Formats: sequence, structure tokens, C-alpha cells
Amino acid sequence: MIEVVCNDRLGKKVRVKCNTEDSIRDLKKLIAAQTGTRWDKIVLKKWDRILLGAVDFDLPVSPPPQ
Repeated sequence: MIEVVCNDRLGKKVRVKCNTEDSIRDLKKLIAAQTGTRWDKIVLKKWDRILLGAVDFDLPVSPPPQ
């Protein structure tokens, strides 16, 4: 089980726990339940990459290109 911290850049910041085999759709539904936002309107990004498919947070951590 992992904990994901989500920030909507408007002041809402939530922590969601999910399993590593959960899909991004499942993660979005968990976030939507806590924030009140529709799950299909949520876009998950890590730096400049949009996350699709399964929950895979083994992306290299590097600053976005400038």
C-alpha cells in the first residue's frame, strides 16, 4: 500500500492510500471521494508527465525542462 499526496494548486491537498496494483482510474475515484471533484475531470501529473494506466511511481525525479 502506498500513500499519494495530491495537490490541486488551489489550496486543496489530500493524502490518499491505494494499493500498487490499483489503476489510475481507481486512484482518481479515491481522490474524488475526498475532494468532491468528479473523477473524470482529475488529471494526475508528476512534473510534466500525465499519468495513465496503472499506478507506477517509479518515474525518475528530475526538474521539468525549461
